[in-house]
Amino acid sequence: MHIYDSVKKEKLPFEPLIDDEVSIYVCGPTVYDDAHLGHARSSLSFDLLARTLKALGYSVTMAKNFTDIDDKIIKKVRESGRSIEELTTYYIDRYLSDMDAINVLRSDIEPKATESMDAIESMIARLIKLGFAYRIDSGDVYFDTSRDAKYGDISHMVSDDTVSRIEHTSQKRSSKDFALWKACNDSDDICFDAAFSSGRPGWHIECSAMIEKHFEGNDEYSIDIHGGGADLLFPHHENEAAQSRCATGREVAKYWMHNGFVQIDGEKMSKSLGNSFFLKDALEVYDGEILRYYLNSIHYRNDFNFNEEDLLVSKRRLDKLYRLKKRVSPTKPTNPSSRFKSALLSAMSDDLNISVALSVVDDMIMETNEKLDNNPKDKVLKRETLANIELVDQILGVGYRDPFEYFQIGIEQELKDEIEALLLVRAEAKKVKDFATSDRIRDQLTTMGISIMDSPEGTQWEKLL
Repeated sequence: MHIYDSVKKEKLPFEPLIDDEVSIYVCGPTVYDDAHLGHARSSLSFDLLARTLKALGYSVTMAKNFTDIDDKIIKKVRESGRSIEELTTYYIDRYLSDMDAINVLRSDIEPKATESMDAIESMIARLIKLGFAYRIDSGDVYFDTSRDAKYGDISHMVSDDTVSRIEHTSQKRSSKDFALWKACNDSDDICFDAAFSSGRPGWHIECSAMIEKHFEGNDEYSIDIHGGGADLLFPHHENEAAQSRCATGREVAKYWMHNGFVQIDGEKMSKSLGNSFFLKDALEVYDGEILRYYLNSIHYRNDFNFNEEDLLVSKRRLDKLYRLKKRVSPTKPTNPSSRFKSALLSAMSDDLNISVALSVVDDMIMETNEKLDNNPKDKVLKRETLANIELVDQILGVGYRDPFEYFQIGIEQELKDEIEALLLVRAEAKKVKDFATSDRIRDQLTTMGISIMDSPEGTQWEKLL
């Protein structure tokens, strides 16, 4: 397995801290609103990573946190009149439901900031004691970046210009210093009691404390892989690495991986641009498995330009997998082809090279169809093919449905009954060579958004996207 380390900016052989075991921490959402396509892209990227590592024989422990205390959350609490627990639980449940819809495996550990206050307070107190942090008169606590000789090594983006507009107070020793703890300055604020003041944690300290709480690591690193979106590299991951390094005496992660942005029609997705695309909205129009296949079709490190035309092309590619699955069903799987398994894992072991992996799947589909054309009753091939598709599901997370269910996505039962009735009439017309009636029914079904395919096994139909 080789992965691209976004700090060292090169592809490196993956060597875990403990043989055959992998620890991964991925920065999760701040839960004040619904998940958007950027959240989906990050979740899918690291879902692919975990699936690949498991398929390679590693025991994987993945953590993805929920930031459930934050200025945006507090603003939403005041606007909604709900408690912080009600609000954040609501959006966490919606996030997990959306991730289920695109077949993202649940993380082994899902820590929340509000449930990690002891660990957060302990780490901040340690940083103060060791001289890496200081408290100002307001009760705020800041990390002293001048005490960390390696500050800037993660992102290589640190400068006075980049940090001065993030936060500022006259008592900060340097514009680069960042908040570990924010004291309450309003009687209505949502606050937590700590030795330094009543307040709430800064964003960056949460992840450091959660990693220390849930992972043992070794003398050099706390975890194997730290992941997140490319936008987190600075300041979040830079600051996280600094405070973890100074509090524990070791680096937080051996490898850093970052996924690219999602763009809508070429623009970076951003609420400030007014083009944020919520995943729930996409799921109202497109099936979750189709979205998964499409969002994973571009390498995780590249920016993703979301547009409907490419999504339709992607769906047709997934259709081919399900047509093959339909062709070899019903049967019982045996073992996947060793050649196919080796090629698929080889592609995914090369920094999750999804383009090559999908080409391997396409080649398998084409070759198998050619063999079945020559020998439609080859039961050994059918069983191996079904095992190949199960392997695709295991690693890529697609192909898990019954094929007839897949091709009837979004069809109500009443319409299904109408389609089947029309197909019966068409079949009778073809028997008596009434091709005018047969063609008229085909045109009628096309108008209804239904495509039909005649094959030796019978007439198959599917909904056009």
